[in-house]
Amino acid sequence: MSIQACAELVHRGDPDRFLATMTAPLAAREILLPIYAFNLEVARAPWVTKEAMIAEMRLQWWRDALEEIATGTTVRRHEVITPLAGVLDDEAARMLDGLVTARSWDIYSDAFEDQVAFEAHIEATSATLMWVAARALGAKQEKVFRAIGYASGIASWFRAIPELENQGRKPLVDGRASAVAALAEGALARLATVTTVEAAGRPAALAAWQARALLKQAAREPARVAEGSLGISGFARHGSLMLARLRGRV
Repeated sequence: MSIQACAELVHRGDPDRFLATMTAPLAAREILLPIYAFNLEVARAPWVTKEAMIAEMRLQWWRDALEEIATGTTVRRHEVITPLAGVLDDEAARMLDGLVTARSWDIYSDAFEDQVAFEAHIEATSATLMWVAARALGAKQEKVFRAIGYASGIASWFRAIPELENQGRKPLVDGRASAVAALAEGALARLATVTTVEAAGRPAALAAWQARALLKQAAREPARVAEGSLGISGFARHGSLMLARLRGRV
């Protein structure tokens, strides 16, 4: 199936990631777009119904598809799964299985048990996605890409908090301003451990191009997270993406 279907899904549902991906060479886009389309569809699955059992079944469908890829059996034909099967090996498929499992949190209204559980969720979703994408491009620096993915995941989580709360979810273990600032500073500290990003994985790393600015904003003005006013202006957003691409780092 054409990569165009994946591109259209990401364009509509994840415009920031789509914008970053469009700066990559065509060969990299053909690898990244099926992975990002998969991530988008899995992230949506728990929200399309209020019936927990149906939501779990939808996630299980994606897990079953990943199992087909991982085991080398006949892979179901689907606009996302078919191209995805062409860019994943068995190890990557099993890593993404953990991402799908983590998305079960979105089905229910339970709070995270503790901060360790919250950070494990960010690791299983955002950090894993970043590493799978970079690895599919030929990158080897797992620790580096997981650090970038974690920081990007915290920044994205901050932006999603108002909507998560509107949906009855409890997105933070501690929502006080001081705790939000500390979480942002911790993500920035992890991002600061990244000194070089190998060339092979840079198109994947570009998806995190806004993370540093958003985290600095949250550290300085944590109230903006609850207000839903965290963000970068359009001009600065595009300029920072181009700068990140030129520098080869985020």
